[in-house]
This record gives sequence, C-alpha cells and structure tokens, in this order.
Amino acid sequence: MQAVPVRANAIPSVTSALRAVESLLLSSGQRTARRNAWTAVLEDRRRAKDRVEVQHVLEAVADRRS
Repeated sequence: MQAVPVRANAIPSVTSALRAVESLLLSSGQRTARRNAWTAVLEDRRRAKDRVEVQHVLEAVADRRS
C-alpha cells in the first residue's frame, strides 16, 4: 500500500488572505487604526450584551417585589 502524500503548506484561511491583501493596500498606521476600531466595536458589543443581561435581572427582581 502506498502512502498518500501530505501537503507541506496548509491552505491559507480567509482571514490570512484578507490580512495579506490588507497589508498590500494599507499602510502600517492605517492597519493599526482599523484593528483598534474593530476592537472597540467588539468591546462595545460586549458591554451592550452585559447591559441587556443586567436589565433582565433587574426586571426579574422588580417583578418579584410587586
């Protein structure tokens, strides 16, 4: 039985491909600014989710007192 050849290089992911294109199109400062902005968006989403969860808890407590 003959062994199947194994690829030495993994197929690049979509993320890797996008970062490669990004590095060609944007300067270093622009890349940093874009990544910082995306990090801020993700943090805002997390905080919004936390606020919704707290609101639900507060409403549940208020309903019990009524």
